[in-house]
Amino acid sequence: MAESKGSLIAKSVQKHAGRAKEKFLQNLGKVDKTADDIFDEHLQNFTRQQNAANRLQKEFNNYIRCIRAMQQASKTLMDSLNEIYESQWTGHDMLYVQAQNLDMLWQDFAHKLADQVLVPLNTYQSQFPEMRKKIDKRGRKLVDYDSQRHNFQALQCNPKKRDELKVSKGKELLDEAKRTYEQMNSELHDELPALFDSRVLFLVTNLQTLFAAEQVFHTESAKVYSELEAIVDKLANQRGSYTHKKSLSQPQSPKSPNANSSLIINTQPPQNNISAASTNDSTPVSAESSYEHEAATPVEHSVAVAPVVAAQLNGNANNGNASANNSNNDSAASLNNQEVSQPQNCPKSHANRGVEELYDIPVEVEYENGIHLSAGATTDNLPPGVLYRVKATYKYNREDIDELSFEVGEIIRVVEYDDPEEQEEGWLMGIKEGTGEKGMFPANFTKPL
Repeated sequence: MAESKGSLIAKSVQKHAGRAKEKFLQNLGKVDKTADDIFDEHLQNFTRQQNAANRLQKEFNNYIRCIRAMQQASKTLMDSLNEIYESQWTGHDMLYVQAQNLDMLWQDFAHKLADQVLVPLNTYQSQFPEMRKKIDKRGRKLVDYDSQRHNFQALQCNPKKRDELKVSKGKELLDEAKRTYEQMNSELHDELPALFDSRVLFLVTNLQTLFAAEQVFHTESAKVYSELEAIVDKLANQRGSYTHKKSLSQPQSPKSPNANSSLIINTQPPQNNISAASTNDSTPVSAESSYEHEAATPVEHSVAVAPVVAAQLNGNANNGNASANNSNNDSAASLNNQEVSQPQNCPKSHANRGVEELYDIPVEVEYENGIHLSAGATTDNLPPGVLYRVKATYKYNREDIDELSFEVGEIIRVVEYDDPEEQEEGWLMGIKEGTGEKGMFPANFTKPL
């Protein structure tokens, strides 16, 4: 086995050395070279075709990457618009639907380009490396043929030292080299023109698919953008309905000396409702119609709270105005059956809640130790540094690294801010039980324990 392997290596080295010598002599013009002008033309066409395919594949791969980047950028942009487009504004739900439609169009477009354009292009381009190997092999066999031809001619040119046995052996090697070369040369004479002609059909099919996918995407996305433009136009026409209105004055909770632990909840009812209920005019004003009018003009960060309304109504009743008292009762009943504005960032599933469900909303109170706590919060048996505990009533996903994400039902321990100047209105600092994660979170997404 060792001798056989060594013999193969020696034969391979001898063959490479013979080819190198033959090429060297041909380059110096010492020996002639078999010429094939037709093959040379086919080879030039092949090289040009391969370079074009490689460039097309490179540029299209880059185009696909850009399309996917645009898809992600479009999704991120629309997500941001959905977050800042307030739920009370006209077309809020349609904005979300059109954003989903746009994302689906991007996904379908990228999928078509990858499967129907890039995959056929890769298949087309994969033919060239294999064909290049065959061309290189044909070149080596041509050198072998020329080398054997020159050796045979040398044996025949010296009649004095002519060895018939060597001449016969040289003739056999020449015939074998010629047969091998001509077979490969003949195959390439057929395959190279066929491959070169296939470029037209490939480009037609591939480009038709590409341009059709582009047309469908841009046509459908133009419809989506037209719908989005109409939504914004409606918002522009109705922008006067969304101006911020001042709420009726109420006794405010005293500010806590320890602002880090205050749970801030706005509980100001719409102004026109209470005014209608407490009017001294002999002709009662419909509290229900007044409330419906006000509900169309939402007040930022506000919810209707039954206890506050009841207190206002009772105060007016004690003034001896029976008409106002009846109007108050109607107004309270109307408010109890109406929808209330959801807190900022509150999930849509909790948007419609009656006033009676809001009786348990915590109102800020002050304790002797100077710490603001919500009604219902307890400070018993808490670890050191913990002001009180809250339970998540809504899911919240953090929007910054210093915020805290949580699911509905998770327990959070409220602690003081490390730096009191970082306190933000409506936000608390807390540590999630179980994981120990610490960060800020919106107070109106939780309730005290």
